[in-house]
Amino acid sequence: MMEEDMENGRSYQERPRTFSTVRSKSSIPLVFRLLMRINPRALIIFSLLVFSGVLYVGASTSPIVVFVFCICTLSLFFSLYLTKWVLAKDEGPPEMSEISDAIRDGAEGFFRTQYGTISKMACILAFVILGIYLFRTTTPQQEASGLGRATSAYITVASFLLGALCSGIAGFVGMWVSVRANVRVSSAARRSAREALQIAVRAGGFSAIVVVCMAVFGVAILYSVFYVWLGVDAPGSMKVTDLPLLLVGYGFGASFVALFAQLGGGIYTKAADVGADLVGKVEQGIPEDDPRNPAVIADLVGDNVGDCAARGADLFESIAAEIISAMILGGTMAQRCKIEDPSGFILFPLVVHSFDLVVSSVGILSIRGTRDSGLISPIEDPMSIMQKGYSVTIMLAVVTFGVSTRWLLYTEQAPSAWLNFALCGLVGIITAYTFVWISKYYTDYKHEPVRLLALSSSTGHGTNIIAGVSLGLESTALPVLVISVAIISAYWLGQTSGLVDESGNPTGGLFGTAVATMGMLSTAGYVLTMDMFGPIADNAGGIVEMSQQPESVREITDVLDAVGNTTKATTKGFAIGSAALASFLLFSAYMDEVASFAQLPFKEVDIAVPEIFVGGLLGSMLIFLFSAWACSAVGKTAQEVVNEVRRQFIERPGIMDYKEKPDYGRCVAIVASASLREMIRPGALAIISPMAVGVIFRILGHSTGQPLLGAKVVASMLMFATVAGILMALFLNTAGGAWDNAKKYIETGALGGKGSESHKAAVTGDTVGDPFKDTAGPSLHVLIKMLATITLVMAPIFL
Repeated sequence: MMEEDMENGRSYQERPRTFSTVRSKSSIPLVFRLLMRINPRALIIFSLLVFSGVLYVGASTSPIVVFVFCICTLSLFFSLYLTKWVLAKDEGPPEMSEISDAIRDGAEGFFRTQYGTISKMACILAFVILGIYLFRTTTPQQEASGLGRATSAYITVASFLLGALCSGIAGFVGMWVSVRANVRVSSAARRSAREALQIAVRAGGFSAIVVVCMAVFGVAILYSVFYVWLGVDAPGSMKVTDLPLLLVGYGFGASFVALFAQLGGGIYTKAADVGADLVGKVEQGIPEDDPRNPAVIADLVGDNVGDCAARGADLFESIAAEIISAMILGGTMAQRCKIEDPSGFILFPLVVHSFDLVVSSVGILSIRGTRDSGLISPIEDPMSIMQKGYSVTIMLAVVTFGVSTRWLLYTEQAPSAWLNFALCGLVGIITAYTFVWISKYYTDYKHEPVRLLALSSSTGHGTNIIAGVSLGLESTALPVLVISVAIISAYWLGQTSGLVDESGNPTGGLFGTAVATMGMLSTAGYVLTMDMFGPIADNAGGIVEMSQQPESVREITDVLDAVGNTTKATTKGFAIGSAALASFLLFSAYMDEVASFAQLPFKEVDIAVPEIFVGGLLGSMLIFLFSAWACSAVGKTAQEVVNEVRRQFIERPGIMDYKEKPDYGRCVAIVASASLREMIRPGALAIISPMAVGVIFRILGHSTGQPLLGAKVVASMLMFATVAGILMALFLNTAGGAWDNAKKYIETGALGGKGSESHKAAVTGDTVGDPFKDTAGPSLHVLIKMLATITLVMAPIFL
């Protein structure tokens, strides 16, 4: 066909664009394919029966759980409305649809392969957990409640697999909507910038609402089922305050999948991006997302599997881990304070995130399109529009958080305690807003740091790299100060709440920190919406460029893309802050769990003990080694892409004149296979390291008469890894985002614009920052929380 066109004097540019080389069979999960075959009426009846059963279980547990179920159900209907609204928009001309189909097929094909690999690893780990729990000792509380080893083992494994499954579904939802919304945003950009913005936000909102809803629904259902099945609070059975510890496996499963999804997706997207930029922009001088670039489809596919699917799993894991850790601390505090009805303190996190669904939905709907959709409207500042929506969400979150604390945390033992905890929530909300502002300041080209970074490009590639590294290092200071103030303030407010144990000692400090974490995540739905907005806008710009739309349309998508880079950076900063607080809570839960198993006090970790100090060194080393392997994986894969793109330009010289068509499928195949191969090593390091360190020092401790040495060394390792990981993640995410937007700033026409020497230097900086901000950085804060959950689940083997 190509030869015939050449003989007739036609270029492939004049033919309908098809991308059959990257098409693959649909990757719709089997469960959805089966559901689509069921008669609609039968499906409705079945759904009603399931919902009735869920309500019955919830009603048997607590009216609070029924409230949570109802809010989640309404939120699911709202997400269906958003889906219908987005999918009703047109897909534009045929060439746009062709490109979108190619992106969708590539993303779904990789998703199927990647999650198939992850599911196999999850099943292997499930058998390991089963073996550990079948042969571990039981706690006095478990013995008193009649919960044997086998029951505890099966509960933990079932929770782990359910968490892994839900995390995978969250990733699928994130990718499913992005590969369908991108072309609709591209089409809307031909008419109005505001309409394109609204579509991208609502598409991201659909994914965000479903992810938050699944996290809350999953924990609530698991809690209710265990409550009814184990006969909690009945004579001779488990106490309700001990029940949240059975949910830890759920958080571990979510962390496990999120880590590998973030690693695999991050390697895929950044290897393709680096390869496309280095050869396309720097060597060949062609624009970003130019159809002549053989790696362009792989790059656009990577936006979906790396930024959408992986981020969906990541935020799901963040919310699940925070809910479970707060439930554990709430139950522990209620038990120590002898509160008559502890259900309010335990279920408080579920209610907070139920209200999160409501306030985030309002924030999403507050962003509206313009009436003059027949013309291309003047380009408004999308960031200010989204900030207004975030401000609406924040204000509503403050109100609903106060209502939640008065409803659930009021107790006669300390009538004013609820007010202190409401202030803890306010501390968390202010922390979240501050994190967003700090990240925006360091990564948005409207502010001085990024403009100075762009200016450094005018003197060469080396000065650009130096300026970017220094900016990233500097950007760690303010977030750490904010986290420090938040932890101390929330802890102090909790300690002075008036809640005391039997000895009269204040006990609300840790729970106050947990409430602050909930406050920080009380707008998680809208924050995730902003995060999902980024890759959808990026893909839309690629489709516009590949389909060769007018320059005015590309200007709109360029602005949306630049804002998307900023929103992705701000949400990563938000995720790091929440990871720091959640890890602090899980660390405390780990110490309580060890004390319960060992029946020995475990209140502090003394780093003056040589073995414990070594554990801290190993934890810090783990962060650096993990980051190195993640960046190395991107570099190795990018080299393969660069060599392939160069080969095609040499062997097919007609590509540059649109006379020959690039082999897009070859680059897709390279990054897909390499990312699956390269994600194993850093992921395995994260899982095996804490277990190996704990077992080795446990053996050493028994031989030297130190029974808790293994657990203490692991605690030190976790503590140092959390501190080093937070700093490293802040540095990587901010530096990468700043490099990217410095390039975008030059592409607006500053400092010589596209094709200038400054632009080439900025592209080099961007390629250095790509594995920082989209592979190693996001994977680190998942690693931090996974280390906390894995040590909590595996605590028995350290004793």
